Amino acid sequence: MPGGRLTQQERRQIALGLVDGLAYAEIARRLDRPTSTVTREVMRNGGPTGYRADLAHHATERRAHRRRQPTPRGPQVPPQAHGRDPEAVREYEETFTVVLMQSGTPRMMARVLACLCMSDSGSLTASELVRRLEVSPASVSKAVAFLDSQGLIRRERDERRRERYVVDDDVWYQSMIASARGTLQVAEIARQGVGVLGTGTPAAARLENIARFLDYISESITRAADQAREVLHTKPEGAPGGTTGPRAEQG
Repeated sequence: MPGGRLTQQERRQIALGLVDGLAYAEIARRLDRPTSTVTREVMRNGGPTGYRADLAHHATERRAHRRRQPTPRGPQVPPQAHGRDPEAVREYEETFTVVLMQSGTPRMMARVLACLCMSDSGSLTASELVRRLEVSPASVSKAVAFLDSQGLIRRERDERRRERYVVDDDVWYQSMIASARGTLQVAEIARQGVGVLGTGTPAAARLENIARFLDYISESITRAADQAREVLHTKPEGAPGGTTGPRAEQG
């Protein structure tokens, strides 16, 4: 299996595979590369719909060039805990951010949310976010306000009276429930159109089918989220009181 960086030709093959609708695993098999390599490559360079081989290649070259630059003097990024590889962490954070953006989260908000999720404490102050992300306080303030309004984070005061931004263990549950409610609202509006357009007409039948489909999806999301909610509160294996976590209910 070849190692090292992807070549420009391999990136073009990835782009062609995406156009053909191939799964990451199939593209990776054709390149004789790990599936994780292809997944990471695509998600950090625009996602499956925005991936462009030449742009991805140039972006990788720029990142490699930055890594070769001498380390500037001045404030340094704090060393990684638990023996983590700083470069691997940075690349993963980029990938996580891109995935959040693909789901509809604006870029700066996605960066802040990814940073919070990846912190062991699950909470950071504004100054810590500014330092970690190397952005302005105004950018952090705007991102935090958006995330707070969406219920994705909450604010609290620490012992030094500093405001901290916290990503709760329950944030993904709340996000799924909010998504289910939004889906149900679309279903309700679609069903209202049946009466307006006339029962039995092609347009009304289409809207009725949409409503039934979205009803089912909303109910399924809510049921699955309720069943799996406990997983979000499972401690890591090896931690005090930790378990391997409950399995999702089968049904």
